[in-house]
Amino acid sequence: MNTRSVDTLAGRWALVTGSTRGIGQQIALGLAEFDCNVIVHGRRSAHAGETLHLLSEYAVETAVVAGDLATRAGVRSVIRGAEKRAPRIDILYNNAGIQNAWQPVWEIERPTWQETLDVNLFAMVELTNAFAPGMLERGYGRIVNTSSGIRDIPELAPYSVSKAAVDKYSTDLAAELEGTNVLVNALDPGWLSTDMGGPNADHDVTTVLPGALVPALLPDFGASGEKLLAQEYEWSD
Repeated sequence: MNTRSVDTLAGRWALVTGSTRGIGQQIALGLAEFDCNVIVHGRRSAHAGETLHLLSEYAVETAVVAGDLATRAGVRSVIRGAEKRAPRIDILYNNAGIQNAWQPVWEIERPTWQETLDVNLFAMVELTNAFAPGMLERGYGRIVNTSSGIRDIPELAPYSVSKAAVDKYSTDLAAELEGTNVLVNALDPGWLSTDMGGPNADHDVTTVLPGALVPALLPDFGASGEKLLAQEYEWSD
């Protein structure tokens, strides 16, 4: 797909959770290349410095919101901050996520399951509940939920189960929003060399682009309820 030929995102506002590094940082930079204003999110505002510096090369507006998505208070802080610092949220990238420590599946205790689901799924639901109604009112929205292609690794069951739930939530949400021009899609970024993915991953983090941008660049009333693999897309002139 020639993503550069798709209509610009100039003037839109995107909230990208987990964008102080890794995949989220790449998504933020990719959006800025299409003249999209970006709200950077991290657990603490101080963590956003590198991403803000990289974004300063683009003629876009930026803002920072902070909050630990493992807690209800942290999620509310992100919502309030975004509402205060941007006129609206047009694009919501539910990118932030955590992976549990490697251990035999029958030794993984409830707190680990709970924390993983809190960050990877329940925070996503709360953020979507906060911003999707405004998208509906304006007749435009793009919601992108970071998923995974992980399979057959029981030692990481909380992570893989949370991502399976993300896939199902995304298709249910897309069904609810059918015909509204608020498009919902899941993104499998691939196994990337990040702090979470580790040094032995299949791909460099930069390969998440341009695929990660495709769900944001969809035309009005475009595809919804799909799961995209980032590495299936390449830049073309």
